[in-house]
Amino acid sequence: MVKIIEKHVHLDFALGHHLHCLIAQIPNRLERRGHLFSLCNPEEQWVMVQGILDLVAAGEGNMKRLHFLMFPESSIPLSRFDQVLSTIEGDFRCNTVTMFGLEQIPLEEYRRMLIRFHADNAEALQLLEQDVDSGDILGMPVNWCCIAVKEASGKLRVFLEAKTHPFRGEEFLDKDHDLYRGRHFYFFRGEPACFNFMAIICLDYLYRDLYSSNIKQIIDHANRLFFTMRQSLDAIFVIQCNPKPEHRSYRDVLSGFYGEYLEDTPGVRETVTIFGNCSDESEIEGVTCDSCYGKSLVVISGKHKMLQYQEREFSSDDFNGAPVCRLRFGSGTRLFYFNLPLHHELDPRTSRVPLKVHSVLRFTDDAGWVKVGDGDGARMMQEE
Repeated sequence: MVKIIEKHVHLDFALGHHLHCLIAQIPNRLERRGHLFSLCNPEEQWVMVQGILDLVAAGEGNMKRLHFLMFPESSIPLSRFDQVLSTIEGDFRCNTVTMFGLEQIPLEEYRRMLIRFHADNAEALQLLEQDVDSGDILGMPVNWCCIAVKEASGKLRVFLEAKTHPFRGEEFLDKDHDLYRGRHFYFFRGEPACFNFMAIICLDYLYRDLYSSNIKQIIDHANRLFFTMRQSLDAIFVIQCNPKPEHRSYRDVLSGFYGEYLEDTPGVRETVTIFGNCSDESEIEGVTCDSCYGKSLVVISGKHKMLQYQEREFSSDDFNGAPVCRLRFGSGTRLFYFNLPLHHELDPRTSRVPLKVHSVLRFTDDAGWVKVGDGDGARMMQEE
């Protein structure tokens, strides 16, 4: 199984105040080029991505309070990687975390990236070198993501992860279709605010073998942290390019994560789980489906007992009877801006709401990103 590597990052979040997240649910149009999947029109994709980066950098209205920005899996053109990092470092506010997936690259190039950012990825590079020493694998494709953390001091730190879950190409006998399986996850310890979080890629959330699973590894790590330091995992971000965002497997894993069916799991009891998917305009060569992308989710423990609610752009439910409260977005190309709930159980003396959708934005060719309808800000998900 993967190794969980702890990283301490200096994020000076305001104590006792909720944080804010922006999910960029944008299209992915991917095609096979050789053994790699790449964006069909990277320049068109970049126009949309750059508009989001400019929106965050400008910080108009409530956007200046943004803490976490999520892009989908495989959604950023490789040629724009340095430009994204430059924008984050030069224009984003301090105490900002940006998570984004990039086009697939050969393992040899991913290795060079780890060497380039060796200061933050030394342990990951060591694990990769062990694999390289075991055989001829440098030509294998890598599905990877970047977690860019702009610390309170303004310093930019760059962390890289490779997807651990088997790729559908492994159904072929040709070994060159195999996807390299990443060997690590980062567990970020945000200090001094003691906000701990992780970011993983899509099916990494579900992956298991006969004896263990990624989620079991994460729960055990969070529990050890709770029992030794009375801290927990506050948020887990899952970036996706998923044609089956509401597959039963996700409900099953979420039920085990929050349900405490077999054992008490205090390390993840108040974790917020955020799934950020690509939109229903996505097209992936070799994948046939009808309106099957989108539907990004935010999930919290069912102890919050959030009322079921229906709005044009989002709704809330319990994911078909799971022990969770789910905020479920639509499938279109949108930006969803909302707060992360404070990691406390419901206080019966107050009318505090755990989730609030601050705004929903859509993309237009003329004006870029604009709010959907009138009065979309500050729509609440009411508790009982």
